Amino acid sequence: MTNSIQACLFDLDGVLVDTAKYHFLAWKRLAAELGFTFTEQDNEKLKGVSRMASLDILLKVGGIELNGTQKQELAERKNEWYVEYISQMDASEILPGALAFLQQCRENGLKTALGSASKNAPMILRNTGLTPYFDAIIDGTHTSQAKPDPEVFLLGARELGVNPENCVVFEDAEAGIEAAKRAGMRCVGIGTPETLGAAGLVIPSLESMTLSMIKKL
Repeated sequence: MTNSIQACLFDLDGVLVDTAKYHFLAWKRLAAELGFTFTEQDNEKLKGVSRMASLDILLKVGGIELNGTQKQELAERKNEWYVEYISQMDASEILPGALAFLQQCRENGLKTALGSASKNAPMILRNTGLTPYFDAIIDGTHTSQAKPDPEVFLLGARELGVNPENCVVFEDAEAGIEAAKRAGMRCVGIGTPETLGAAGLVIPSLESMTLSMIKKL
C-alpha cells in the first residue's frame, strides 16, 4: 500500500466503543450510596485521572474524609459496578463507522491490533463481537507502562510482525497521540483539532475515515 502502511492499531475507549458513561454511572452510584449527588459536570474533572485520584475528587465533592482502607474498599466497589455494566455491552454500542473501517482494513490486507490500557478490553471486544477483527490484542494485562509511554503500541507492532514506521495509530486522547509518536508511528486523532492537534490527521469519528486518507499521513 502507498506510504507503506501495513498495520492499523486502535485504542478502545472513545475510538471503537464508549465506556466512559459506565464509569460515570458507577461513580454516581457510589456518591448516592454516600449520600450526595455526583453530576456530569463533576465527572468532567475525572477525565484521564486514575481510579484512586478520581475517588479523592468525588469525596471532595461530597465533603467526605476517609482513611486509606475505606478508600480502597470504595474504589473496588466502584470497579465491580463498572465491570457489571460493561459485561452487558453488545454490538449496538460500537461507535459509528468503527466496524465498517475495521472491515475495510481486513479486506485490504492491513493487519490490525488493539492497544488499550483497559484490563477489561477482551471482555468488551467479546461482548460487542469485535474480537475477530484483530490480529493482536494488547491490553492492560500485557503492559507495565501507561500512555504516553509507547510500550502498548510497540508491543502491538511486534505481535503483528510490522515495523513501527509502517503502523498508523487511532487514538482519542492526547497521551495516546504522544505514545504513538514516541513509538515512531503515524497517528490519527479521533476528536477535535483543539485537543488532538499533534496527530497527523484529526477526524470526528471513524465514520469519516477511509483507507485513501491514510496515504496522506
